[in-house]
Amino acid sequence: MKIALSTSVIQRGKTGIAQYVFALVQAMLQQAENHEIYLLVLEEDLPLFAFAKGRATLVPVKESWRPALKNIFWHQFVLPRWLKEHGIDVLHVPSYRRMVWNAPCATVSTIHDLAPFHVKGKYDLARMIYGRVIVKHLARKQDAVVAISQNTARDIERFFGIPQKRQNIILNGLDHLRFHPELEMPQQEPTDPSAAPFFLYISRLEHPAKNHVRLIEAFNRFKAATDSPWQLVLGGSDWHGAEHIHAAAAASPYSKDIRFLGFVPDSDLPGLYRRAGALVYPSLFEGFGMPPVEAMACGCPVISSAAGSLTEVVGDAALIIDPESIDSIQNALAMMASDPNTRQRLIHAGFANSYRFDWRDNARKVLKIYRKCVPSLGGVEARVAESETEDEIPSHYARPTSTLATRHAAI
Repeated sequence: MKIALSTSVIQRGKTGIAQYVFALVQAMLQQAENHEIYLLVLEEDLPLFAFAKGRATLVPVKESWRPALKNIFWHQFVLPRWLKEHGIDVLHVPSYRRMVWNAPCATVSTIHDLAPFHVKGKYDLARMIYGRVIVKHLARKQDAVVAISQNTARDIERFFGIPQKRQNIILNGLDHLRFHPELEMPQQEPTDPSAAPFFLYISRLEHPAKNHVRLIEAFNRFKAATDSPWQLVLGGSDWHGAEHIHAAAAASPYSKDIRFLGFVPDSDLPGLYRRAGALVYPSLFEGFGMPPVEAMACGCPVISSAAGSLTEVVGDAALIIDPESIDSIQNALAMMASDPNTRQRLIHAGFANSYRFDWRDNARKVLKIYRKCVPSLGGVEARVAESETEDEIPSHYARPTSTLATRHAAI
């Protein structure tokens, strides 16, 4: 089976969708020894897929197709021709924003959330209309839709009219070889945020959706009430409305205790979670929310919003807050900083909860969907896929047959 995966929505590797793509591809390459995988990658993003060397074919996409409108045009009119020329069996687009209307092969799309229906002003007017109106029709044209949570599946049924029984609900995974506790903590430099205990928030700096401004106000009240040495560390790239977040931090009487790390490379995340006193995740809406699960796997206790799918993801392993209540956030910060019993309970519960998520299982299920969507594979191979059980996830790396190449001219 020839599988193509469009990666142009990864925003230079600095978004949650990017982490989904990287993790899914890595896990899929461990199990796809009988398939050819083609990764369609914008030219400047090619280094981000170096991990696929020798195991997949990288197809460069000209940088001129990066801007949003041009990228939509490329998906609708340029990509279908390439798919036909190369005899691709199934195309996977890992975001609702670039679903293809008329492809010459089977189409699969992952929908992470329908935030435009929940968060007022999340995007500009044009993007909100695209996300609310056009995407609904594109979604109905797909051969298979993957929802990353039960909450997202309910939204897809409600707003797009696609029944949940026609969707594939596959929770995001976790790489437990990377995200795990360490008994020995590395020596820290005096300037490192971990020189003092700190609350950590990993999210792009997006206002109002990610709720940083309320978090900063709650932190101000927490500091005023307790005179605590705890700091607030914000990791993530500037996004829509980031100026409001920076302004709120600059105006804080405790601005010296609020630190901005900028984008945190994926390789640095496990160590940062291990050093944090707690992860706080007050987002106003999430289709899944990977940082809470990653933090739990590293032994970091979590404070979390209950918005969107977060309750489904964190279960009873986090201290739940009302993200629209500054008092609720403040009280949770105070409890986490002052109650060691609560911290220990959440550490143990979070670690156990993290084992519900595994990228190998995710990839196995996605590959099964590909097979079902390709008519020529509807026989023996599909029946074999149906017979797989949860215990049959490969525990070793398979040796894929496809190769890294740039033999195709950029498209």
